Amino acid sequence: MRLAPIFGRLCQCWYLHRETDMRIALVSPLMEAVPPKAYGGTERVVASLCERLSALGHRVTVFANAESRVTGELIVCRDRSLLTDERLTQGVADHILMLDRVLKMAARFDVLHFHTEFLHFPMFEDIAAKTVTTCHSRLDHVGLSRFFRRYRKFPLVSISDAQRRPLPHANWIATIPHGYPRDLFRRVPNGADTGDGYLAFLGRISAEKGVDTAIKIARRSKSRLKIAARINSFDRPYWEQVIKPQVDGKQIEYVGEIGDAEKTAFLNGARALLFPIRWPEPFGLVMIEAMACGTPVIACPCGAVPEVIEDGVTGRIVETVDDAVAAVADIAHLDRAQIRRRFEDRFSSDTMAEAYLDVYRHLLETRPGVAPGEAVRRRLAEGDATGRRPTRLPPAFPSASPGRSFPKERT
Repeated sequence: MRLAPIFGRLCQCWYLHRETDMRIALVSPLMEAVPPKAYGGTERVVASLCERLSALGHRVTVFANAESRVTGELIVCRDRSLLTDERLTQGVADHILMLDRVLKMAARFDVLHFHTEFLHFPMFEDIAAKTVTTCHSRLDHVGLSRFFRRYRKFPLVSISDAQRRPLPHANWIATIPHGYPRDLFRRVPNGADTGDGYLAFLGRISAEKGVDTAIKIARRSKSRLKIAARINSFDRPYWEQVIKPQVDGKQIEYVGEIGDAEKTAFLNGARALLFPIRWPEPFGLVMIEAMACGTPVIACPCGAVPEVIEDGVTGRIVETVDDAVAAVADIAHLDRAQIRRRFEDRFSSDTMAEAYLDVYRHLLETRPGVAPGEAVRRRLAEGDATGRRPTRLPPAFPSASPGRSFPKERT
């Protein structure tokens, strides 16, 4: 028996069944840069996902504004961020023009990953199977149920199980929590480890974020509170009428809006992060930013909070101001090194990217009219426009499970 041809064929089959690098389009909102210079959620997640996917060898293209700085290819769709543009702007028009550009370039990509909510649905209906849409906002608005039933062909990813509850019959294919690079924020042991630090509020000045409740907690617990937050124009009346009169610069201090470079010091210096929200938060990035610094979180059980915070491990989940005051007195007993470890285990960009790669593989393997692996094998045989051949082939993905969710580990 001639073994060489058989051995060669086995090698070829093994090569074809290795995971390929994919051509992935990440379509970001135009509201902020990718990543944002200061406050911003969705665009920061897009940046983290792009960085990790690129590090894994995938070819990532980001559609965003010109202020963005990404590790993959950047397609500029606007000259500046909408939220920092002092000119009279029409954001919907800018986004539609961007989506039109994505549609014209769609053939270049294996997967189109949208982070623009659902504005693209009417334009991309013919190629819905090539898309995945991560929902970043609350989904309990009137009319959304009928809308998502109409556009049921679009595969959807939720960022928490709580987020999807208003639309249980939507085409959910996964729940994937947000993640950050392990080295973006870090734990730096200091005086806060012994409970001597201030309380921190981080994010945006708004009624639903509960800044007024954070002030009550600080005053009742006789603690200092540092507020690092953006004030948007539509939230300015709340700031002027409710919050600003309570800022004395001593016990209650407003330090302004801060970016990623300042967050490590700000959060490490805090005894705890206060997150007293009063709305169904779909995720809450500031919670994992605090965890990345080893800082415990005191939060109300709204939206995704019980999925992110492990009560008694990474923080305390409280129902009332009295509960929060008691938690402030007790929070020093939590192990800040363990909080950092829980961030690494559950909310790193590595974990997030691998979960999204599972989704991408599923899309490739179940695309209508394309046999499993056929498209990728064709690229292996023909090469792409650059002449560079992919090196790996995606394995078969098990049938989609609509309720498939991120595992919630406990210690």
